Amino acid sequence: MDVLERIDQQVKNNPVVIYMKGTPQFPVCGFSSRASAALKGTGVEFSYINILEDPEIFENLPSYADWPTFPQIYVDGELIGGCDIILELGESGELQRMMEAAVSRSL
Repeated sequence: MDVLERIDQQVKNNPVVIYMKGTPQFPVCGFSSRASAALKGTGVEFSYINILEDPEIFENLPSYADWPTFPQIYVDGELIGGCDIILELGESGELQRMMEAAVSRSL
């Protein structure tokens, strides 16, 4: 399976997934740290992919959804955005609603 197919499966098979540098417990950059903290703050389960452990994903993810930076957060199979967008959605309460809806649809 090629890397874009792997990414596509990860995005479609996880209601909420963040592609980040490091892990939610041990983020390696500030943007990944803030974005994963916002996701954790919702109390909704999410998946993560540490792009530093998979060079193919690191190199090819920007072309998957035409988004050049990390982290990248997908909810219900759709790219929501990066750190700034997630923080804004978190502050408004919309992130919580989106994540809850995506998880409930996957059950």
